[in-house]
Amino acid sequence: MLNANYLLAKLRARFPVPYGRRCMHEFVASGERFGALGVRTRDIAKRLIDYDVHPPTIYFPLIVTEAMMIEPTETESLATLDRFVEVMLKIAEEAETTPDVLRTAPQTTAVSRFDEVSAGRRPRLRFDPSALF
Repeated sequence: MLNANYLLAKLRARFPVPYGRRCMHEFVASGERFGALGVRTRDIAKRLIDYDVHPPTIYFPLIVTEAMMIEPTETESLATLDRFVEVMLKIAEEAETTPDVLRTAPQTTAVSRFDEVSAGRRPRLRFDPSALF
């Protein structure tokens, strides 16, 4: 509970939290404010990968527009939590100054973005390393 409330307090100014002042073990923030810039929550999650941060659950719950469910474990150190806050605030700044960086993220991985519609309609069920490059 401490870690979740710590992150909530640090992030709520840039990532509004539609429900609750305090939380138990998780909270749901919204990336909706960046929509006018053409940046979606998916873009924020993909950009986190560039910073070696595992993205939170996105688009759940459905009642929050552009939802990000942030659920830190209690074993995370203060340094790890502060780094997460630093990265999230940097991404918020990037969304406002260079939104294309977010829309094309991740840029540090071998594969950037998949065509999600095609993947759903014609899934590849076997790994093919030649398809990566």
